[in-house]
Amino acid sequence: MPVARPNSMAGRLGRAPALALALTLGLGLAGCGGMPTNTSLYSIKQPVVDRTNFTLDVTTSSAGLPISEQQRLNGWFETMDLRYGDRIAIENPGQNPAVTNAIREIAGRYGLMISDVAPATPGILQPGQARVVITRSSATVPGCPDWSAKSDMNYNNATSTNYGCAINSNLAAMVADPQDLLEGKKGSGETVIATSNKAIATFREAEPTGAGGLMDASTGGGGGGAGGGGGN
Repeated sequence: MPVARPNSMAGRLGRAPALALALTLGLGLAGCGGMPTNTSLYSIKQPVVDRTNFTLDVTTSSAGLPISEQQRLNGWFETMDLRYGDRIAIENPGQNPAVTNAIREIAGRYGLMISDVAPATPGILQPGQARVVITRSSATVPGCPDWSAKSDMNYNNATSTNYGCAINSNLAAMVADPQDLLEGKKGSGETVIATSNKAIATFREAEPTGAGGLMDASTGGGGGGAGGGGGN
């Protein structure tokens, strides 16, 4: 007796609806997985400040810095394109104030002041050397732009994954001193107050303009007489 065999075509046709249903469910779940999850109004993407230290070891003397070392330091500042926002610090093991004053004078040409504490840097200084450290900061927003959420459904009522990227990226690119993103600017408030008080005190203590009486506004002597008549 012949053995009955299943119809392969009918089996494939029977599996087709199940396969289509599985693909539909898979695509639906993939769409749900791409939905945003940030339900607050705070941006997840925030600026991150990175710091980089650049060092130059200079040879010192009892009088400060030799002329050759001053020229080398100034050339290094020019090469580094020293600018607003850079921090300059000195590692001066000899504690020679003449060295600090010489470096401070050169840094002052670029409108920068010397920080009180130098950051830790690798390498050991030799006797008679000092280290000048430039700390430069940069701000970026990692992960921006972010268009990872590809689903139109938003069951979480959440903000977009790219929310805040434009504002924070522009802020990080435009801020003159990235350190200001970490802490507010610490200016010399006492100097500003003293200067303003001095100007106010000068204005208040000035003698009024009318204290010495009014000036005599009368004009000088009268004009000369008319000329005599002509002769016959």
